[in-house]
Amino acid sequence: TISRNEMGLPEDGFVFCCFNNNYKITLVEFNIWMRLLHNVKGSVLWLRRSNTISDKNIIKEAQKRNVEPSRIIFADQVPIDQHLARLKLADLFIDTFFFNAHTTATEALWAGVPVVTKQGKSFASRVAGSLIKAVSLPELITNNEKDYEALILDLATNPNKINKVKTKLASNIISQPLFDTEKYTKHLENGYQ
Repeated sequence: TISRNEMGLPEDGFVFCCFNNNYKITLVEFNIWMRLLHNVKGSVLWLRRSNTISDKNIIKEAQKRNVEPSRIIFADQVPIDQHLARLKLADLFIDTFFFNAHTTATEALWAGVPVVTKQGKSFASRVAGSLIKAVSLPELITNNEKDYEALILDLATNPNKINKVKTKLASNIISQPLFDTEKYTKHLENGYQ
């Protein structure tokens, strides 16, 4: 067990997270995320630490948008078991657009953290949508920036809605195809045959 306090996260504030590599973050997502921080009181954005220069640039860009540096929290690299344990502390994983979360979306879903994505037209911008469909939560897939921002804001400001999504995800993790390794293996074997 890991506490929010140990990770530098607020006990009561809403925790948005994106553990994608930071080179996937463009101004488009970043501007939306900063507006969300303004609109969700006490919320924070939890990102993967990359390097000192990148971290400083993210903080500098947040300050340009009148977001306090303390609301951007960086997570250090840790072993996978610790990462999955701490990931459960997030309330919502918010995805990047042009290069979606791949492994990081899978990890978030496995940890019980809903993922909101905007589906694009390329393979790299549709992976998270495929993963989300494979746990039967298509309501978390959006098709444009406006809907992406509105859905995230709705979930972040409506505890009943986010709790319903988390409950559905917890049930679907064990009943839907994404994490059904046995079924996947049988389908793969059938394909080989």
